[in-house]
Amino acid sequence: MDTAQNPDSDHKKTDLPSSASVYLDPNYWNQRFSNEEHYEWFKDYSHFRHLMQSHIKPNSSVLELGCGNSQLCEELYKDGITDITCIDLSSVAVERMKERLLSKGYEEIKVLEADMLDLPFSNECFDVVIEKGTMDVLFVDSGDPWNPQPATISKVMAMLEGVHKVLKPNGIFISITFGQGRRSSDDEDSIEKIQMPSISLYHEELEGEDYIFRTNIEELNS
Repeated sequence: MDTAQNPDSDHKKTDLPSSASVYLDPNYWNQRFSNEEHYEWFKDYSHFRHLMQSHIKPNSSVLELGCGNSQLCEELYKDGITDITCIDLSSVAVERMKERLLSKGYEEIKVLEADMLDLPFSNECFDVVIEKGTMDVLFVDSGDPWNPQPATISKVMAMLEGVHKVLKPNGIFISITFGQGRRSSDDEDSIEKIQMPSISLYHEELEGEDYIFRTNIEELNS
């Protein structure tokens, strides 16, 4: 992926924030979701469907982190997956998503206002956790992506620990990210620099720019 490309590139230039740091401001997201009906970061579900299908079954319980105004949950529902929970930190996104889903008759999809760094769910309650572009926000002010700041590492670890907590044994975490996808986190230098847990990453290239990562999280406290 060309990391110089802005992940918000499908928006008109006038809609782009003045700097990437604006993505860290909750007010930006509330204002944006108030005016924007729908936006898909990177690609829509049709580009990832063939990769997800082997990991998500009709009876899977699915958690989507940072749903925003994406239609991902609707597309999963159309594929027969009905036990879906969406969360977002923006109250505006949550209310508008609820309204949209109800208007389409998708009453079974649950939408909650929640922080992905402090998930309000019990242990081992989801088969699959999905994030699409949500974790990328944590890296907005990280500096060198291969040697991020300690504060960034703490936030990413809090997210991964939360995901690990809510996933059932043998659960799957799917992350669709704009981040650099050509270096594995189990490289020796990477582990020494940022002290990451043991994570195995697999990626399949999509049209030369989009990657889906299937992350198998081992014991984070080992």
